[in-house]
Amino acid sequence: MHCHARFYCSLALVASSLFSLAAQASSLSTRATVCNGHAELCERSYGSVSFVGAHDSYAVGATSNVFVNQDHDVTQQLNDGVRMLQLQVHNQGGALRLCHSICAIADSGLLQDYLSKVKSWMDSNPNEVVSILIVNIDNSPAPSFDLAYKAADLDGISFAPETPTLPASGWPTLGSMIDSGKRLVSFLDNGADPSIPHLIDEFTNIWETAFNLVNPDLFDCTVNRTKGDTSTQMFLINHFLNKLVAGLPAPDPDNANVTNAATGAGSLGAHVDTCRTVQGRPPTFLLVDFYEFGGGSVFQVAADINGVTYAPTTPIAQPVTANSSTSSSPSSGSGSGNGATAMSASNSMAMAFSVLSAVTMGVVSVL
Repeated sequence: MHCHARFYCSLALVASSLFSLAAQASSLSTRATVCNGHAELCERSYGSVSFVGAHDSYAVGATSNVFVNQDHDVTQQLNDGVRMLQLQVHNQGGALRLCHSICAIADSGLLQDYLSKVKSWMDSNPNEVVSILIVNIDNSPAPSFDLAYKAADLDGISFAPETPTLPASGWPTLGSMIDSGKRLVSFLDNGADPSIPHLIDEFTNIWETAFNLVNPDLFDCTVNRTKGDTSTQMFLINHFLNKLVAGLPAPDPDNANVTNAATGAGSLGAHVDTCRTVQGRPPTFLLVDFYEFGGGSVFQVAADINGVTYAPTTPIAQPVTANSSTSSSPSSGSGSGNGATAMSASNSMAMAFSVLSAVTMGVVSVL
């Protein structure tokens, strides 16, 4: 700057300095001070935090329905502290739908509608990092999922790593993700495309334990599925117990209080302890059915791992009995709601036999 008078030059320098300080102050004021409910987590990397996940989070209904894994809808799940949402997505005539095994039997509506609910919740909770894990059951191309994300306006808040694969230690902090506005992390179990970097390949970044277990003694911490280096990857434990219905594994709400407990044989807490022993570290994701069974015990387990206090400001939802309504309205197979198709216990059994026939023919696997 050329100044004809020293006085005016001094004024210009002062003004420039004040502008710079104001910009710095504005930047500092936007930094997150509470992340996922705890100040202590803001400086922790995403890969070093443990999150409770809802297995088949869309499959909502009365626990008497063998195709139901949760009895409260996604909004309530998020309100209560679930931070990973697992989905099974089917391609029905070009439409991506949330179905439990077979859409004709258990259809919970369009993926886009579900994602819109997630977006609404995240808009109301700007200091939260959320993950979505998509089981791409029909091997749909990644661009079709991207269209659903864009339609729900989720692409703008989706985190896209600089490289397709990150070790657990290589993820950004929760605070930086919140500050950047990129605080939704989405994984595809197959079909990821590097040209759509916010839909991240699961198994090069996460390994999983076995699933569909009907014996709690089998909850171990052995690698079941992966495509990467298990010594550096994040990992997920499938901690949901099934029972056999017509020879097929189905959710077991009768034992969910024990399965979701913080301590005791077959509990989530015991499973985490096994992982500490076998792997030398706790899991990143704790995937459970009927998350509220146990009165918040699953969140207590995650809080203990993360070294924070679990003290919800409001009580979490209560288990829904067979005679009470769920927090999500059931939808029909042709609808677009966010609940599992309504079905009585007797009809569920009949449908289970139908699915058994399909499995025998190699058509479907109940997850």
